[in-house]
Amino acid sequence: MTRSQGIVGAFRGTLGSFALDAVFNAPASGITGLFGPSGCGKSTVLRCLAGLTRLPSSHCVVDGETWQDEATFLPTWRRPVGYVFQEASLFPHLSVRRNLLYGAAGATAPEGGPSVGFDETVGLLGLEGLLERSPRNLSGGERQRVAIGRALLSRPKLLLMDEPLSALDRLTKDEILPFLERLHERLSLPVIYVSHDMAEIERLADHLVLMQAGRVIASGKLADVQSDPHLPLAANRDAAVSFDAIVAGYDEAYGLLALRIEGGQLWVPAPPSAKGAQHRLRIAASDVSLLAQPQQPSSILNALPARIVARKPMGENEVIVVVGLGVDGAGARLLSRITRRSWDGLGLVEDKLIWAQIKGVSLAHK
Repeated sequence: MTRSQGIVGAFRGTLGSFALDAVFNAPASGITGLFGPSGCGKSTVLRCLAGLTRLPSSHCVVDGETWQDEATFLPTWRRPVGYVFQEASLFPHLSVRRNLLYGAAGATAPEGGPSVGFDETVGLLGLEGLLERSPRNLSGGERQRVAIGRALLSRPKLLLMDEPLSALDRLTKDEILPFLERLHERLSLPVIYVSHDMAEIERLADHLVLMQAGRVIASGKLADVQSDPHLPLAANRDAAVSFDAIVAGYDEAYGLLALRIEGGQLWVPAPPSAKGAQHRLRIAASDVSLLAQPQQPSSILNALPARIVARKPMGENEVIVVVGLGVDGAGARLLSRITRRSWDGLGLVEDKLIWAQIKGVSLAHK
């Protein structure tokens, strides 16, 4: 019998007056963002995965191994999980080195699972110069990097991260995010990453579980959930779609990076990058305008053929439009927020061939 891969969770029950009904699947590798407003149940789902909270009418399978069902409940100490909390919670009487080694003590890599050694963990997280320091002499970002390293060195099958950046200021968050991207790039370890900050999710996650009032209302690839006009994300003023692009070339004369995406190519002002390298893009709905005819000469570099996939009214006078790039509309999906007057004036209808004019692209290395 072939073991099912990935993470299957179905957590149902009540905790006081709070009712949880969270059912989702997540991939066996990469980062799955668990996103929703404060109080929607994100941290409770993480505690259920770790075995810290037990809801009897629940089910949990990780990489083919049942952690909970009607007859089974593995206690926390038997679950190969690493857990990173909002606060680093390091041992103050131990050095950074000994905090890290505490996580590695007695740890054995799960069968067939990813393994990362002490030196590699230290290098990935930039901890080389901190090993003999006391946690009392570390910044907030440094403490959190040590906490992540300690969790990794426990050699988990699943890494749980509960708003690990929420206690940090914006400058410190920006400092630590590249380290998380390096871990993502190096490790195939599945990560469930809880956050109420969509900017973190957009930069790190591959898959998204969207929660609201104790329920999972959507689960899927990040871009698919972002571009669904019937979900709350598309209705936000800062709605955007995030996806990965591959470097296809570089125009040295103008300092432009050519990025290949499904259904087309974008030119983005950026430093040179190796051909074939992968980058995370974010394109806001407010930065996508629609043209009924091919682009005339313009200062906007990127105008790609696309087809209208769907539309949804936003109030009385605006429309959120989903377009699929490419003449056949089968490429990457973008959102565009336009006025109802523009929709009517351009004679737009679903499946119409149009041109998506992209005024701005946010770029982050992944």
